[in-house]
Amino acid sequence: MLKLAHRLGLVAATLLVAVSVAGVASAQYREFTGRIDKVNKKKMIVDNRKGDKVSFIKVDETVVEGEGKKEWKQLKKGTWITVYWKFVDKPRKAYKIKVLPPKKEAGEDA
Repeated sequence: MLKLAHRLGLVAATLLVAVSVAGVASAQYREFTGRIDKVNKKKMIVDNRKGDKVSFIKVDETVVEGEGKKEWKQLKKGTWITVYWKFVDKPRKAYKIKVLPPKKEAGEDA
């Protein structure tokens, strides 16, 4: 009986660790790449040109880097970016924004 209780305790502890690790894994950063459709002091909408428009809010930890940009207020409509956010955030929070070089539209000549 004592061995059974010990084994059940080990199983419960293992499950607890597995659930904790899964929770940490789900908090990893996600990426969304697209062109800024709308931006203001606190929020932006990004269009990936595949039918998805996603909004992100600015937080104190938001970092902007790439293509000479270092601050949220330097971001403009039409700029191509990758936004790093966490899946668990509601609303989506932009933790890092990487500004990308301008992309050519389909049909443009070089």
